[in-house]
Amino acid sequence: MTSTTLTPLTVWRQTLRPGVMALGLALGMTTLSPTALALDSDANQPINIAADSLSLDDKAGTATYTGRVEMRQGSMKLDAARVDISRADSGEISLVKATGQRAYMEQKPDTDERLVKGWANTIRYHALERRVELVGDARLEKGDDTFEGGYVEYFLDKRQVNASNGT
Repeated sequence: MTSTTLTPLTVWRQTLRPGVMALGLALGMTTLSPTALALDSDANQPINIAADSLSLDDKAGTATYTGRVEMRQGSMKLDAARVDISRADSGEISLVKATGQRAYMEQKPDTDERLVKGWANTIRYHALERRVELVGDARLEKGDDTFEGGYVEYFLDKRQVNASNGT
């Protein structure tokens, strides 16, 4: 399993599962100011990613993790068969796209609020906008409310949800 830690200083450390070559490298991501689906206090926590394999294009600013992918940052969790991470020209993470049979995400909006949980065939987190899209067989549980459909959109800062039966 590849294990990656992304700190605000932007160093990613990779350790692959047994049977796969181990490597260590640094990416050119310069900042990580938007949190990845996490409490405000989680913003300073490193992002840890574990996966079966990694494909990295530092020049293009992309990383693709495949296999059993587990991404964590503080209280935020994202589990999927594949996770693609892209960065903006500024160096900040701009998009995290998780795909697979029922990708899963959760985050704790605030210390006194319950976990927000989501499932979908595709989960796209637009980090700079702090917006999550759940696409295909989508379900979002927020407090006592459950939203299901082909498409569910969740705005983290506003705690706003839009849902529809289409994609």
